[in-house]
Amino acid sequence: MHGAAMVSRLQTVLSWSYASEILVHRNPWVRRLGALGLCLAVGLPVGAVIGLLGPLYGSAVLIAMLVGVAMLRSILFGLVVVIGIICLLPFAALPIDIGFTPTFLDLALAAVFFVWMTQLAGDKDYTFLALPPILPVLAFLGLAVVSFVAGLTHSALTANVIRHFGEIILSVLFFVVVTNVVRTRAQLKLIVNVLIVAGALAALVGVVLYVLPDTLQTQLLSALRVVRYPTDNVLRYIEDNPELQQRATSTSVDPNVLGGMLIVISTLIGAQVLAVKPILRRGWLVVAFVITVLCMVLTYSRGAFGGMAAALVLLGLLRYRRMLFIFTLVVALLLLLPAAEPFIERFVEGVQGQDQATQMRFGEYRDAITLISRYPWFGVGFAGTPDIDTYLGVSNVYLLIAEEMGLIGLAGFLVALGRFLGRFLVTWRRRLCDAELEPILLGCCLAVVGGMAGGFFDHYFFNLDFPHAAALLWLVVGLGAVTMRLAAEGATDDAPADDAALAVAPLQERVAP
Repeated sequence: MHGAAMVSRLQTVLSWSYASEILVHRNPWVRRLGALGLCLAVGLPVGAVIGLLGPLYGSAVLIAMLVGVAMLRSILFGLVVVIGIICLLPFAALPIDIGFTPTFLDLALAAVFFVWMTQLAGDKDYTFLALPPILPVLAFLGLAVVSFVAGLTHSALTANVIRHFGEIILSVLFFVVVTNVVRTRAQLKLIVNVLIVAGALAALVGVVLYVLPDTLQTQLLSALRVVRYPTDNVLRYIEDNPELQQRATSTSVDPNVLGGMLIVISTLIGAQVLAVKPILRRGWLVVAFVITVLCMVLTYSRGAFGGMAAALVLLGLLRYRRMLFIFTLVVALLLLLPAAEPFIERFVEGVQGQDQATQMRFGEYRDAITLISRYPWFGVGFAGTPDIDTYLGVSNVYLLIAEEMGLIGLAGFLVALGRFLGRFLVTWRRRLCDAELEPILLGCCLAVVGGMAGGFFDHYFFNLDFPHAAALLWLVVGLGAVTMRLAAEGATDDAPADDAALAVAPLQERVAP
């Protein structure tokens, strides 16, 4: 009992309320000594860290500690951090090696999952929400594990393979976390706002870097070497030929990966621009949309542009007819402006199959079909192929999944996304009469459609080398599922919509920003 009292007394002494009482004490000497003690308590460890590690690494460690504490205190803040990393620093990693190099995304996802599972296990008032398409998603992940284990019969198990496979599993499971953490309309609006702002900032960085001189671009991008970004060939060109046009990459390293992210961001912003009640100021949204589309063009990613076109045209056909006019205007500008001529030429060459990159993709498709025909059911796994005349990798997400997981795994992927889009169509036929939720629902669901269309020409949304792209896809699926739940329940900012939400009201208070 005495020990417990001492612990309680120590907690009181260390609490901020006790410190604040000292700082406002009526005795001036108590206030001065309290301020001095507080400065020493903060300054000594901070100075020690900076002194031992240096200004750069010391400051980085302190910032990381603050962010980590904030993520442990609020899982919603953890989601914000994950989104920021996905959009702005997707390939950043710690400058250490523990058998593998942990990335910022690895650590952020691990923290989010840890906090969520702790709440799930320790809070009796916490209600787990199993929103569609959770069962197809879990079945798809089960098939991935089966293919991974089966593939080890002909491929070596390395730390790198384990790490990449674990990253892709966490990225898909991110859907489950999002649907359980984002419970209210206010939280949904916050996360969508963060995603729009972070994506628009990434597009702005891409455009600004593109117009800078090559030497300055190289210096700025090479500065990211402190977080393990590549320093060789940081500038990307069409067909890797410096004689041709440069391609925007922002901080995404690969222009096609940047284009995939911009499919999602441009669709979300486009829906908000024309919404009756946008969740951000319309003027800023218009600026963000222009920057995002411009950055998309500067990536020269034809597959990503096609995915964005599919999403925006469907947005116009389903709800906002003015989007058809806006998209027609964008195409007209591309056709008429001399500066856009290289993009048009490249796009036409791709459609006609004349350029080297397209011909190489046709070759990849043929090789992928050969591999799939040999191992049609569960694929060859994620580490390598058993035949020396085949290889793992193709610029088509569906063929890539079929290579790794077979036709059964591909069917699982399509069923999961098909279940999500099917539920969207059912919700849409019921006439969603909510000025805030309607554009969010359209933006999320059509962003998935755009990503699936872009997947015919690239592989970033399910590729072990790009787990952040997979996390982005399933984040948007999760936000769409949450929007459909809120629309069905008629939730408001102030009150949960149903008994399940009432059961988690204490949790919402803890995670609310």
